[in-house]
Amino acid sequence: QVQLVESGGGLVKAGGSLRLSCAASGIAFSIDAMGWYRQAPGNQREWVTTITSSGSTNYADSVKGRFTISRDNVKNTVYLQMISLKPEDTAVYYCNADYRSLRDRSKYAAWGQGTQVTVSS
Repeated sequence: QVQLVESGGGLVKAGGSLRLSCAASGIAFSIDAMGWYRQAPGNQREWVTTITSSGSTNYADSVKGRFTISRDNVKNTVYLQMISLKPEDTAVYYCNADYRSLRDRSKYAAWGQGTQVTVSS
């Protein structure tokens, strides 16, 4: 199975930048799409962005033009560069990865433990 560990969260002022990282470890036949979700207090977890194994990306409208997702397939790491941060970006950010098991190629989803991003006004 695959484990995900996020890092890079913190406190930043509005207009500032942060870069999140998520490293995948473990054994799998393949790691397919990877992405980021976030959950603000009192809200449901929401999708932020996804990147496929070939590098295609999609973004939620709320972050387009400000967030950039990238991945290093050799390191099995996905990154989220965030600029022009707003107070409404404050949330716990979770890394997600879809992968296929080595045993039978079944598809699974892995989640990280989350990293807090706080944007002050």
